[in-house]
Amino acid sequence: MATKLKRSLGLFETTLYGVGVVLGAGVYVLIGKAAGLAGNSLWAAFAIGAFIATFTGLSYAELSSMFQKASGEHYYAQKAFNNHIAFLVGWLIVIGGIIASATVALGFAGYFNALFNTPIILTAIASILILTIINFWGIKEATWFGIIATIIELVGLLIIIALGFTFFGDVNILELPPTGFRGLISGAALIFFAFLGFEGVVRLSEETKNPKKVIPKALILSIIITTIIYILVAISAVSVLGWERLAMSNAPLADYLLLYRLRE
Repeated sequence: MATKLKRSLGLFETTLYGVGVVLGAGVYVLIGKAAGLAGNSLWAAFAIGAFIATFTGLSYAELSSMFQKASGEHYYAQKAFNNHIAFLVGWLIVIGGIIASATVALGFAGYFNALFNTPIILTAIASILILTIINFWGIKEATWFGIIATIIELVGLLIIIALGFTFFGDVNILELPPTGFRGLISGAALIFFAFLGFEGVVRLSEETKNPKKVIPKALILSIIITTIIYILVAISAVSVLGWERLAMSNAPLADYLLLYRLRE
């Protein structure tokens, strides 16, 4: 007899899960590197990245309404092609997950180092181990931990947006970077990585109540919410810190808060 997963998640939990997995690397880690490419038009790079991600998100939404399976992309590839392609897709998901997890863990460790002067590599490894234990604990516990972490993260980003609101208009956000349109597109290509993660929502299909309706809605809502936050944070960051200083920082938003206090 096949083991069935418990359907305990609703639209609120799945949407916040999607928002939580998308937010993080883009704002906290990549925003500095992307600013070096896109300059004052950093917000536009986020908008272009969101535009591209939306098409992928709509594809996932359609497929998730047709197939409510936790294996997500693996199952879609199996249905569309064959087991060999599905096997390859499965391993690509694993490899992509490892790369994304390492990037986010190192980004978190960089900020932790800025605050407490801890070893970056050891902090990154410790964070992955702790989160692994939480995930093994159970889907409901892991999801609620993610919701709490997401709310904390959202509050932090909303504070950054609010603090920078008075500086909006201090820089010309319509100005192209020194490298022109090519720099903007390069920044958008890097920023696209910031939107990766929303596809993980489809893997909650067997643990979600009424997944045929809930999963597609959660996918679209998570992209819309994160896009708005990303663009506002980008405008705030270049307005307060300036794209040049933003590009040179290893902890961009930590430096943002420091400079804000100096400019206040």
